[in-house]
Amino acid sequence: MQTKKQRLAKILEIIAQQDIETQEELAQALCSAGYNVTQATVSRDIKELRLSKSRISGGRQKYIAFRGAERDMNDKYVRVMADAISSMDQAQNILVIKTVSGMAMAVGAALDALHFDEVVGCIAGDDTIMVAVRTVEDTKRLMKKIEEMVG
Repeated sequence: MQTKKQRLAKILEIIAQQDIETQEELAQALCSAGYNVTQATVSRDIKELRLSKSRISGGRQKYIAFRGAERDMNDKYVRVMADAISSMDQAQNILVIKTVSGMAMAVGAALDALHFDEVVGCIAGDDTIMVAVRTVEDTKRLMKKIEEMVG
């Protein structure tokens, strides 16, 4: 018999490994992993873990997890980026982000605070950010992550 703590840990593992969009999908994944749960249990677990949904390709969403204060700050950084970014473009392994006037430094700070593995560093002006990224492929991956975060 699994404990609630084990079930919550399994939920975090599942959503880290799979794109889970609904409570029903999560319940099915848990059942496949040997946890006998109802949709109501899954709903309570989602609330307790404070899971959020993030946009993914194709207009879909998936559950993601943040920890306490980290979640609150990450939500703020994502809102700053969503409100300020007007466009993104790639020049090899450099991501060029255009923002509304005066917001580039805030978006650059948000990018730094979110600790994307792909990012080496940012330089921000008034409305443009140059993001040094490790590789061309990482740049494409980073653009996709940002687009999914900001919708």
